[in-house]
Amino acid sequence: MKTRPALFAVFAALCLCASGLAQDPVKPAPDADVLFQDKDPRLNAMKQVAYHIEKDLLQCNYWDHADQWLTERYIQHNPLVASGRAGVVKFFGNNPNRPKRAVCEKLEAPVVAVLADDDLVTVVTVANRKDSKGEPYTTTWFDMWRIVDGKADEHWDPQIKP
Repeated sequence: MKTRPALFAVFAALCLCASGLAQDPVKPAPDADVLFQDKDPRLNAMKQVAYHIEKDLLQCNYWDHADQWLTERYIQHNPLVASGRAGVVKFFGNNPNRPKRAVCEKLEAPVVAVLADDDLVTVVTVANRKDSKGEPYTTTWFDMWRIVDGKADEHWDPQIKP
């Protein structure tokens, strides 16, 4: 009977070691553009709004076109960004570390999945992070938008305050 606690301790140690090594890296889809297409015309239109937010606004910094993709009231649930289209444009558009690109032809974000249902579109991307020891790992990030009359009217992501 004394072997049971010893076996349990060995099993627990193996589980703890394996849990640190168990993660499979998050990998993007081979062609993100395909994920933003849908056979349903309404869902396709909503996915295209998300596509242009990802590509035109977030990637290429064409914030002067934000009125094409965001409503004026744009409700923001990210704790670092004010609600309203003007607040989002101010946060992203005036950042010298994010210059406007001269050419913006293809989305480069490492997209894992794009889901559309009812009036919501969720885009899941690869997030490259480092642990407390500085070791790199991957996880996922998401952005979700409520689409109203062909524009994003509300936004969620998992951002936390620093």
